[in-house]
Amino acid sequence: MDAQNPTRPLLSTATTNSEEQFLLRFHSSLKYCALDHSSSLSRTISYLTFLILTIIIPISSSHLLHTAASSLLSQLPESILATISFFTLSSSFQHLLLNGLRHDSPAVRRAYTREIDRAFRHLAAILLPSFAVQLAHKTFLFASPAAAQPWKAAALAAALASWVYRTGVFLLVCVFFRMTCELQILRFEEFYKMFELGGVAAAVVVAEVEAEAVMFREHSRIRRLLKAMSHRYRIFIIGCVVTITVSQLGALVMVFATKDDKNFCNSGDLVVCSVVQLSGFLMCLFGAARITHRAQRVVSIASRWHMTMSSSSTTKLETIDNLDESDDEDCESKNSFQCSISQTRSSFESRQALVTYLQHNGGGITIFGFALDRGLLHTLFAFEMTLVLWILGKVVVLS
Repeated sequence: MDAQNPTRPLLSTATTNSEEQFLLRFHSSLKYCALDHSSSLSRTISYLTFLILTIIIPISSSHLLHTAASSLLSQLPESILATISFFTLSSSFQHLLLNGLRHDSPAVRRAYTREIDRAFRHLAAILLPSFAVQLAHKTFLFASPAAAQPWKAAALAAALASWVYRTGVFLLVCVFFRMTCELQILRFEEFYKMFELGGVAAAVVVAEVEAEAVMFREHSRIRRLLKAMSHRYRIFIIGCVVTITVSQLGALVMVFATKDDKNFCNSGDLVVCSVVQLSGFLMCLFGAARITHRAQRVVSIASRWHMTMSSSSTTKLETIDNLDESDDEDCESKNSFQCSISQTRSSFESRQALVTYLQHNGGGITIFGFALDRGLLHTLFAFEMTLVLWILGKVVVLS
């Protein structure tokens, strides 16, 4: 259902098919996770669930158990990331999954449903093993004498529910981001086919001379969706970078600076938290880098297409010039040749304009104007490594 009009279907009935029915079923399944924001009632339930499982239960369990610093280093980042993820999900609920899917071809929609299935397999591969380790850790923790007997079972269930909710919300937004990246990649692959067929695919329903205009409109649509996607996720990505960096560096300082014994009972929470955070965030970074380089690859494909078309047009012009120089050609033939020359030159100018446009509008995922590509990932890795080495140097000097 639409958030503005509860009676309006999420997808128009004119374009509903088996793939979109799958998306509708997935949308309805979010209600069971208290993450549906399509109506006022479901939004209220979602916010209450978020408040209880993300804030109240972690604070209560930490206060009653008198947890160690390692547990606080895992509880606080988990709640911060869950908060950022929850508000990212609630602010653009209608766009995170569908993202203009009704305007895509059936091949793109079918491939997108397969990507959804694969993305949630990755989610299960991260969440289920982490939950098994977390279950064992919480069982050891609540079996200690520090936990009072009357509320031990209820507190264990509440702590596990809180962890599953916070981790699930964070990984769900990571999966949504990865799925959206894969959708843009599918659109670019469909866009590549226009060049591979020499503009024929773009001019199925229009004249051949308008092929460049159709390509321009299609690229403008994809670029507009990429800009909207960058705008929706930029706070999420920046928040994840800051939170995960501070969390991991704090854990590094705690591990090397404290003299206490490290075991599964007092440090298992921190290990699970680190694995989940890095797995989800690396999923986002790799997806963003892939779509950015696919967007930049369009210029190379368009230039090769322009060169191929120009070479064939040059051969055609040479043939026309040779025929035009002969003396036995009649006036009507010369006029048709001149018309063909004009059309060829006009097509060349259109292709050149398209290539120039693509060169200056590479696009991809951007964070406040900075393209999230492999170069930025290398810079981020160098920055994180510098911080790690600096902290290790301080720890060695202090010890």
